[in-house]
Amino acid sequence: MISNRAKIAASLYATMSISFWGISFVSTKAVLDKLDPYTLLVIRFGIGALFLCLLLLLTRSPLKIPLPYIPHLIVLGIIGVFVHQILQATALLTIHASDAGWLISFSPVFTVILSMIFLHEKITLPRAAGIMLAVFGVLLVTTSGNGQSLHFALNIGYVLMILSTLNWAVYSVLLKRLRIPLPSLVITFYMSLLGFVLTLPILIKKEGWVQLSSLTSVEWAHLLFLGIFVSGVAYWYWGKAHEVLEASQASVFMYLEPVATLIAAIFLLQERIFLISVLGGIIIIIGVVLVNAQRSLVLQNVPWRKRK
Repeated sequence: MISNRAKIAASLYATMSISFWGISFVSTKAVLDKLDPYTLLVIRFGIGALFLCLLLLLTRSPLKIPLPYIPHLIVLGIIGVFVHQILQATALLTIHASDAGWLISFSPVFTVILSMIFLHEKITLPRAAGIMLAVFGVLLVTTSGNGQSLHFALNIGYVLMILSTLNWAVYSVLLKRLRIPLPSLVITFYMSLLGFVLTLPILIKKEGWVQLSSLTSVEWAHLLFLGIFVSGVAYWYWGKAHEVLEASQASVFMYLEPVATLIAAIFLLQERIFLISVLGGIIIIIGVVLVNAQRSLVLQNVPWRKRK
């Protein structure tokens, strides 16, 4: 039986992970004025891989990967790290960090839709209502424009950000299907290393290192935060939280991510926060809560959950 102390510790790990991920949109946005998305990601992945490697050496964790699971790790690394981060970094060139925070909370809806298609989960009235409500919230965020009136203001940044939520849902489904029998810290290291290797040729081709000389100490601090705390600590702590909490319990903490982004965007970027965007974000979260609550009820009643 899991003690209350262990659950409290796991909840703190989950909260810190979500907070780091929420602030990551702000740190990425702060550096994109000086660096192109690919150069930013190379530095971030490089710092993250180095930090995780040091952790693995300190903890004396085994680095060997069973041969059959190497293709699984490559697929997860390309989808969950390389493609996902490129979509988000490119999206942040043209949209506010706070809007990105609201839109990323839509990801669980895509996860449910994929589960209905590939895992044959049933569509119910509450779930359908939740999906429609979340979609309406997305439309409010992406078409708010100047924050005062609704008009069609959808740009490529919003499209890329929505695609990143779909991409993360695909990654989440694959992560459950392609089970890799390794500690989460080891898996995170190899995924970060793969992201570094995949983006490094683009940095060399574009001579991205030239841009590094223009970075201020504050911008380097953002890069270190992205590499160490977002690519390293956040994924590590998320894995530790999942060692204690059920997936449904851990998913509740995802609702804190846009809040962390919103607060960081106000204080670090001095972004103007429009009421209509906040309203759309709240509607997204309410819709996602409806979808996930209904999904939890379904999962609690499937046959394999009753076999103890």
